[in-house]
Amino acid sequence: MSLVYNDDERMLAEAARGFLQQNAPPAALRALRDTRDTDGFSRDLWREMAALGWAGMLVPEEYGGLGFAHTGAGILCEQAGRTLAASPLFATAILGATLIREAGSAAQKQALLPAIAAGQRLCALALDESARHDPAGIALVAHADGDAFRLSGEKILVLDGHVADTLVVAARSRGVPGETHGISLFLAEAGSAGVTVERTVMVDSRNAAIARFTDARGELLGGLHEGWNALERALDIGRICLAAEMLGVAGEALARTVDYLRQRKQFGRAIGEFQALQHRAARLFCELELTRSAVLRALRAIDEPGTALAPFASLAKVKAGDTATLAVNEAVQMHGGIGMTDEFEIGFFMKRAGALRQIFGDSYYHTDRYAALNGY
Repeated sequence: MSLVYNDDERMLAEAARGFLQQNAPPAALRALRDTRDTDGFSRDLWREMAALGWAGMLVPEEYGGLGFAHTGAGILCEQAGRTLAASPLFATAILGATLIREAGSAAQKQALLPAIAAGQRLCALALDESARHDPAGIALVAHADGDAFRLSGEKILVLDGHVADTLVVAARSRGVPGETHGISLFLAEAGSAGVTVERTVMVDSRNAAIARFTDARGELLGGLHEGWNALERALDIGRICLAAEMLGVAGEALARTVDYLRQRKQFGRAIGEFQALQHRAARLFCELELTRSAVLRALRAIDEPGTALAPFASLAKVKAGDTATLAVNEAVQMHGGIGMTDEFEIGFFMKRAGALRQIFGDSYYHTDRYAALNGY
């Protein structure tokens, strides 16, 4: 098992880094925030990403995608974390494409995946219903209505939900909250009768929404009462990609901090010459390399048939969350007072790390999950 990039992966990382540094630097996120952009991302930039094949990274070739290994998606997420790029990459190209690929019928795949790969259709997963991540605690109700289903309930923290064309909704078609059997997946078109979406801007300026369903029409995605397996796999793939994004956030925070330590002078010396600060930077570098191994191992596990993905996903999410938190906290501390100002970009990385750590389960959730998976 190789825990380093191969030549193709290295080329992808270099190309993605160059593209995002030029077209989606942190200054672009600041501009979107300050102008209160209604989309929260640049549609022109998304079209360019789609032209590069990023929107179809996980879409099979027969549906117009690249059919690339999941490590490629992780690489894109890591580089997006380094520049805080705002785009529907995670919600559409990773979560949406994975759910439709894993659970969709041949007709649904043909109808949706080519449009996703071309950057022409945006998706969002409507899952959580409370402030604490609890994928089995779904209470939103789905009931049969002839050949279709009707959905009633509310979802929060729907990433990119305000711009999505299609919502993938996790609903309860049988049983009670807390049971995994009886969860079904449905496709609901944004703007259709009974579907209302309210945008909520997160602390890191990431796009999210509250989605309300009032007797809204839903098209079954996968087997009735049997959506849990596809949902859990998609969530684990998403968690690993979020870990990769946190790896990028941590890596950029360290790089900017080391650069600052070399430039800032006190008592006639660069502060990077002080041993106490050297030790803190060295410790952070070691944690970053450990995290890189955990994330890359988890990305490799996605494409290994028969490998239990859940332990790798939870381990990567916990390690990346802890390392990103350490990295941004140390970055702010070593930048001194200027690190606390909005004028300086390091604060944007702190906000992004905090938000990413919470999405799809924080460190407490995944530590408990990892322990349970190992019999504790």
